[in-house]
Amino acid sequence: MADHINLVKLCVGADRVEDLIAWQESRAATRADGLPYHITRMWPKREDELLDGGSLYWVFKGLTLARQRILRLDERIGDDSIRRCALILDPEIVRTEAQPRRAFQGWRYLAPADAPRDLPKGREREDPLPASLLAALAELGVR
Repeated sequence: MADHINLVKLCVGADRVEDLIAWQESRAATRADGLPYHITRMWPKREDELLDGGSLYWVFKGLTLARQRILRLDERIGDDSIRRCALILDPEIVRTEAQPRRAFQGWRYLAPADAPRDLPKGREREDPLPASLLAALAELGVR
């Protein structure tokens, strides 16, 4: 799976991973297939790489803390007749090591080598270190 690419996106309206989980679970009953999704205005140009094992990494208050595998991309036409991309996601939200991330708009590509590692089983409930300490560690090259 070395050929895949990921996306990174701010999780607007959610302060914690638990908020994202609750929001997706509350919306699950409204979709025919029950899969969570996220609508974005731009269609990723690197679609084949995304669908070859890529994930959407979620940023909460300046820290990447979780990811979801991208299963497929669906076209959605809004009420304004504009074409959008629905990122159809795996329902499993995988917690990752906390990684500082500056604010940005939209989404960005994220190379696998730059992505935070998944947390080992049993560490999913640990609170991340303060953002300032994580940023200092990242600057030193410590993950």
